[in-house]
Amino acid sequence: MYIKYFGLKEKPFSIAPDPRYLYMSELHREALAHLMYGISGDGCFILLTGDVGTGKTTVCRCLLAQLPENTDVALIVNPRLTVLELLATICDELEIPSDDGEESVKAYIDRLNDYLLDAHARGRNVALLIDEAQNLSLDLLEQLRLLTNLETDQKKLLKIVLLGQTELKQILTQEGAVQISQRITSRYHLLPLDRENSYAYIHHRLAVAGEREKIFSKSALSRIFELSHGIPRLINVLCDRSLLGTYVEEKYMVIPNIVEKAADEVLGDDVTGIIEKPTRKQLWENLLLFILIFFLGAGGASYYFSKQIPSKKGPEQVVKTTQKAPPQIEKEVVAVEAPEKIAEIAAQESKPEEQKEHKVTIRIDPLEISE
Repeated sequence: MYIKYFGLKEKPFSIAPDPRYLYMSELHREALAHLMYGISGDGCFILLTGDVGTGKTTVCRCLLAQLPENTDVALIVNPRLTVLELLATICDELEIPSDDGEESVKAYIDRLNDYLLDAHARGRNVALLIDEAQNLSLDLLEQLRLLTNLETDQKKLLKIVLLGQTELKQILTQEGAVQISQRITSRYHLLPLDRENSYAYIHHRLAVAGEREKIFSKSALSRIFELSHGIPRLINVLCDRSLLGTYVEEKYMVIPNIVEKAADEVLGDDVTGIIEKPTRKQLWENLLLFILIFFLGAGGASYYFSKQIPSKKGPEQVVKTTQKAPPQIEKEVVAVEAPEKIAEIAAQESKPEEQKEHKVTIRIDPLEISE
């Protein structure tokens, strides 16, 4: 609908795993290199894992397009099978003929073994690629391990590539899958794109689709990254719907407001799950941290000021009650021989202005006077 409107040759953001649209970021190049090395090497199991929508299947399609001509491949996209169905599917993918129509585990393994030996004699490699491998049961994983026992003195006759979501790594740590885990010779975990590569990913797909003029504003690209968290599948969905919304509103550039509307339409509650929930959690954590800091600060301030508050007998009072009389007065007091003289000195002490600040308490022991 919007293809001609924007002057494109085709839809640039299809979620189909088209190798032409594979943006080879550093992460994707490393993932592809691990797969190629595993198939051409001497190992038997190659593992590629990643979160949902990070591009594992697209990398797999790119791998199929770049495999050497002497490689025969069996691809299984739905591994929810029984052991017998798995063996039958492998034989069908490799076009192994059925001699007598017997359908048993032993019959399929025998035919597969004969095929692998013949392929090795002709200088061909055989690879088995299993997508969505996190759906494999432990029985199927054990059967795959047994298939890798088909070998010569020099090499394994069958290479098995497992592509699956993150939980596949957890499955391979279970007791029934330990032997497979030990035979994995190449592992790689595919991460989401960062901001820079997300922008480059969008521009790459638009260029392949024939973009002639800039369609996405920089602020729209930023919002798409924030909503998608760099997951290519979500980027495709948001960009496709944003182009449609821009076309409907008869605009010529995608802006953040249109991206927000697209997110509401295609992601729905997923937007809340991806963006709002972590934000709310962070807000609660920040609030609790603020309350903790506030009470710690208030407690510290209270303790500090409690040390600064004077006692009931203030510093001035202490000085006034403990300050000694001037030396000349002390000498006169020592020389006193009668009570009348004491009263006269006290009266003189209260008259001068400069001594108003000194309040002297004089105590005379009557016994000393009498002496």
